[in-house]
Amino acid sequence: MIEMALAPFAFPFMVKAFVIAGLISIPTALLSCFLVLKGWSLMGDAVSHAVLPGIVLAYIAGIPLIIGAFAAGMICAVATGYLAEQSRVKEDTVMGVVFSGMFGLGLVLYTQVQTDVHLDHILFGNMLGISGGELATSGIIAGVVALVLLAKRRDLMLHAFDPAQARALGLPVRWLHYGLLSLLSLTIVSTLSSVGLILTIGLLIAPGAIAFLLTRRFERMLGIAVAVTLLAGFAGVYLSFWIDSAPAPTIILILSGIFVIAFAASARRARVASKAGRATP
Repeated sequence: MIEMALAPFAFPFMVKAFVIAGLISIPTALLSCFLVLKGWSLMGDAVSHAVLPGIVLAYIAGIPLIIGAFAAGMICAVATGYLAEQSRVKEDTVMGVVFSGMFGLGLVLYTQVQTDVHLDHILFGNMLGISGGELATSGIIAGVVALVLLAKRRDLMLHAFDPAQARALGLPVRWLHYGLLSLLSLTIVSTLSSVGLILTIGLLIAPGAIAFLLTRRFERMLGIAVAVTLLAGFAGVYLSFWIDSAPAPTIILILSGIFVIAFAASARRARVASKAGRATP
């Protein structure tokens, strides 16, 4: 029985999948809390889609794909901010136009090049086929992002809640703004080979949303988000072995299920509190 339960760990590609799931869980969970509080969920979606043309152009130029992905992500974020400031169109509308345009450009460019990299692996990741070099790169980026987020969490939290107050206290609001965008782009780069462009958004939204439903304290929110993402990551990889599915979609499916449970628990707690309030004379 024990041998059967440990069967997934007998395969090197499964061990790598468990390792990469743990590595990317921490920065994505931490970042998701800030994105949810700041209302930047769509920004994560925009940047994750917009890196595709950067990947293709980097392949054509013969430079590391992560450089092209990071550059494209930052161009999308900066362009969105500039266009929103210079027009009457709301930021979410601008984001939709910019990321869909860049994603379309990436697809057109991809059809014009000959490459061994399958589009499905770019869009949905290939956690079971990740190489040692990709594992190391993702681990380094994930570690840097997690350390910066933890070190600057108080400044970033104030910036997310009240940018005007942060400016009044003398915090470098513009640096915090673009720093958070840089960390977002780096995080997406770290998940590129394992989760892909499409499913990354699930890791950047669901953990923070779940934690937000379960607690009102930000420090606890960070811990819950990390714990939930690690649980979903390891459970998703393990379950995918037995049901013969891809690990990344399985992880996102588990996170979605946890969100539904957290939402139901939060709604029930609100109803109980409401009844208690009405019963109090």
